[in-house]
Amino acid sequence: MLSSTDLEAHVARVMRDGYTVVEDAIEPELIDALAQDLLRLEHATGAAPARNIFEGTRTVRIYNLLAHGKLYERIPVHEHVLPIVERMLDKGCLVSSLSSIAIGPSEVPQPLHADDQAIPLPRPHVPIIMNSMWAITDFTDDNGATRLVPGSHLRDHPPALGTPYETIPAAMRRGSVLVYNGSLWHGGGANRTSARRVGIAMNYCAGFIRQQENQQLGIPLDVARGFAPRLRKLAGFGLYKRLIGHIDKCSPEDLLDGTGPRSVVGEF
Repeated sequence: MLSSTDLEAHVARVMRDGYTVVEDAIEPELIDALAQDLLRLEHATGAAPARNIFEGTRTVRIYNLLAHGKLYERIPVHEHVLPIVERMLDKGCLVSSLSSIAIGPSEVPQPLHADDQAIPLPRPHVPIIMNSMWAITDFTDDNGATRLVPGSHLRDHPPALGTPYETIPAAMRRGSVLVYNGSLWHGGGANRTSARRVGIAMNYCAGFIRQQENQQLGIPLDVARGFAPRLRKLAGFGLYKRLIGHIDKCSPEDLLDGTGPRSVVGEF
């Protein structure tokens, strides 16, 4: 678990620069297992590069990972990442999306963007999206490390498509995690090597924001029933502030378990 000193330092960096890197955050055995299983999933699902420059024509993405096995349930709740996210949002935050991103050789840079730019709020605004990138391989300047514009989360506009901006690479060792504000301008880098750069994008949003991936329909209910209590709430099978997301003034967790409805919402 992060020490209180380390947690405060990471939060301060996110507030100032828009991002932080938690070095060697993830256990080697978990990284090894994820790397192996992502290859299995890629073959099992027939995942292939997209045909647009945003997703990447030489980049393989696998979406909705929580529906693909118990291994992925360890990611959203990881003790070296979630506390930073909870400090920037709050403990009512949700899993917005969970996907893998394997940038292949000869891939070009992804257009710079902010992950919250589709949300029509004046900028800058309070954090509503906090995202993270897990390094399943080393991230280097040459193999497609995420490019960042430090401090851009404080600007009053998103980046203009096609406009060149000065960026820095989020270079980090395998097992490290980049955690950043969804307003930060960023994009995947160009891969000038002969090997793939593999990462897992674990993205969160505030409890009052619509999730990027529809967790309640994307995750089979028999899978969600096996989630630990914290992961259930992160996936949206709970309430925000004891109100948002209710069903007849009851928590959706009651329907998930098939127990009798228990009224937990105050009068409104």
